Amino acid sequence: MDVPQVTSRASALRDGYTDRELRAGWRRVRRGYYLDAEGAADLTVAQQHLTRTDAVAQASSPDAIISHISAAVAHDLDVWAAPLTRVHLLRNRSTGGRATRQLLLHSMRITPDEVVRVGNRQVTTVARTVIDLARTLPFEQAVVIGDSALRLEKTTRAGLIEQLARYSGPGTPAARRVVDFVDGRSESPGESRSRVALHAAHFPKPELQARIVTPDHRFVARVDFLFPELGLVGEFDGLAKYRSHLRGSRPPEDVVIAEKAREDALRALGWLVVRWTWHELGTTTWLTRLTQAARIARSARRTGYWHPEPTDRPHVSQGINPL
Repeated sequence: MDVPQVTSRASALRDGYTDRELRAGWRRVRRGYYLDAEGAADLTVAQQHLTRTDAVAQASSPDAIISHISAAVAHDLDVWAAPLTRVHLLRNRSTGGRATRQLLLHSMRITPDEVVRVGNRQVTTVARTVIDLARTLPFEQAVVIGDSALRLEKTTRAGLIEQLARYSGPGTPAARRVVDFVDGRSESPGESRSRVALHAAHFPKPELQARIVTPDHRFVARVDFLFPELGLVGEFDGLAKYRSHLRGSRPPEDVVIAEKAREDALRALGWLVVRWTWHELGTTTWLTRLTQAARIARSARRTGYWHPEPTDRPHVSQGINPL
């Protein structure tokens, strides 16, 4: 994640700036640390957190390591709903942790192979970061982070399992549950949250990003969630497909028409399609629609085949499953 460089007051004064110039044309990140106001104008919440992290890390001991949610931001992982009010640093010692309004300093044991450089930052590895957060965050938030780490290929399931094996004590069972559940085929925080909700509602485990083809093996669609035994296709609609930078030169109405044609083709093969949006994820309405659709679709006759998406090699299909 790229953010403007944080400048300390002492460094700015050495470069010839005055305190008056700093107050007038710079934005204070924390006491004694500033960003150029123009560069700070359009920062996201995560980018703002990272600039605060840079400032706090510069003011801290040289052996302090960026950790936990601050490390997740530094690694550019999805951090849905995770609190970003305080910077997390870690020091390799057993005592001496402290919490202030801006900082959570963790005293934890860490080995050299659990630390990497991200730009000029000293950060816990992605595997260590995911496990630290899986031990401390609610399950849903930790799954969003873990799914993104696998999807972006910044760690592997084997790496997470190996990292988890180094732990014992409080939080380890929760972390094990997260590691067992995460899946890099989830392509967005919305899809990760959907999987958690489906699991909590005792739906069958869906096939993720499966490809559906006709009886003569013509490709029809790659779907977010496939429930083969229920005859259902689930689609999380994050509306991203309608954004101009993702749809390319196609106008929004063409995208809508293409989506309708895609759904018509799926229904022609006997699948029922249920869509839900980000705003529905905090409710049970979409789960109710899925349950109702399953009653209708279970007895329908389906034709064609579906191909699973491998868990270890995203976006490469293998195998054929008749309906």
